[in-house]
Amino acid sequence: MLLSAAVMFAVIYRDTGDQLRGQIDNDIAGDVSQFKQSLVTFAGDTPRQVALAAGQYVHSQPFSTTSTLMFVLVAGAGPVSNHPAVFGASRPDDGETLAEQARENALGRKLLVPRIGYSTEKVPDVGAVRILERRVSVGKLSVVAGVGEPLATVSRAERGIAAAFLLAGALILAIALVASYLAGASVSAPLRRMAAVAARVDAGDLEPRMPTSNARSGEVRVLADAFNHMLDRLADAFAGQREFVADASHELRTPLTVIRGQLEVLAAQPDPAGEEVRRVERLVQAEVGRISRLVDDLLLLAQSEHTDFLRIEPIDLAALVEDLWDGVSITAERRFELGPLPPGSLLADPDRLAQALRNLARNAVEHTAAPDGLVRLELEPIPPDRIRFAVIDDGPGIPAAERERVFERFHRTDPARTRAAGGAGLGLAIVRAIADAHGGRVYARGRPNHRGARMEMELPDFTPGRPDPSPRRARAAWHR
Repeated sequence: MLLSAAVMFAVIYRDTGDQLRGQIDNDIAGDVSQFKQSLVTFAGDTPRQVALAAGQYVHSQPFSTTSTLMFVLVAGAGPVSNHPAVFGASRPDDGETLAEQARENALGRKLLVPRIGYSTEKVPDVGAVRILERRVSVGKLSVVAGVGEPLATVSRAERGIAAAFLLAGALILAIALVASYLAGASVSAPLRRMAAVAARVDAGDLEPRMPTSNARSGEVRVLADAFNHMLDRLADAFAGQREFVADASHELRTPLTVIRGQLEVLAAQPDPAGEEVRRVERLVQAEVGRISRLVDDLLLLAQSEHTDFLRIEPIDLAALVEDLWDGVSITAERRFELGPLPPGSLLADPDRLAQALRNLARNAVEHTAAPDGLVRLELEPIPPDRIRFAVIDDGPGIPAAERERVFERFHRTDPARTRAAGGAGLGLAIVRAIADAHGGRVYARGRPNHRGARMEMELPDFTPGRPDPSPRRARAAWHR
């Protein structure tokens, strides 16, 4: 604003001065033309006669600080003016010193030198004067006629503009500063509160939230809502991480405790029998295998968040599912059933898909009884391009309140089940991670009018119809 006001002031100040000076130039041009005409009519052949005639004209128009200065320079007769002191005075005016009078006399002597045309000169006791001088032929003589007008009006106008600009500019600047401060405070106040909340969050406290009720600006409110949502997700992620670490530590502690206890029992015997050594070996190998499977599952869940988790390729879905179910059906003594297989190809990672279906089947096996427990796989196309896998069992089922939580890590619907029988509780979490990575979803349902549970997984990018012969049936990953 200061820069804009300075530019505006300079433009108006200069334009006003130029306009007033232009008006003065026009006025003195008219005056000097009239003066020339008057001088031409005078009769006289000598410089003195011309000077006397010119004196009669200029003295008829006495000079004041607001009137026109008139003078004639006649060679051989001296200057004639309606302001006697314009060319200097013999003695100082009241209140003036000899030095000041000497400076004024020096200025007056400069006016004795003709300057044909427009000029601006300092005139004693008058100040700056705009002067126009023209040569005039009077009889046989050539004289110089000059007309001048004080520039005091221009100076007063410029000073008035400067004073008005200073006053108005100071007032506008003060108003602008107050308004800017209030506007800035209204915007920065919620930002400062947000900064305080962010500082607390940075210190490790995830409880505070950004205040949104006092945010007048829509952008600030959107920022506060987004930050609060981020904090909610961050708090949930930290809570899940802490729970995950606690559960993983607990799952690892149990087999490690068993291994340590068995080794301590074996070490306490000075001469252990071979049968005892082999028994401890079997137990340790079983617990080490359980730890290895748990670590593999944890690594798989960690890798599921990476962009290279999947190796997508077109696969013959019917062939993959048929081969997979043949391999699953020999792993347990259950009543395995496979529904109709719709022809078509699926863009997916065959290894991860087989792993997800195998985990769903294993979960159904664990919740059914041998030898007639039902474990059934059904496939259903969902137009336009999705496919649903449903693994059905006739076990005890899943309570409605637990159907979402069964896909959480280390979650078990039956707390009484042992880890040896029920695993670590990561199988369904892996299924959800694989489904999410494919852009699909997995959920649990009950079976109306029947015992058991129905676990469904939906995946996109299914193309119904006869598959292209180029897709591979699938690799033997599900047989490992």
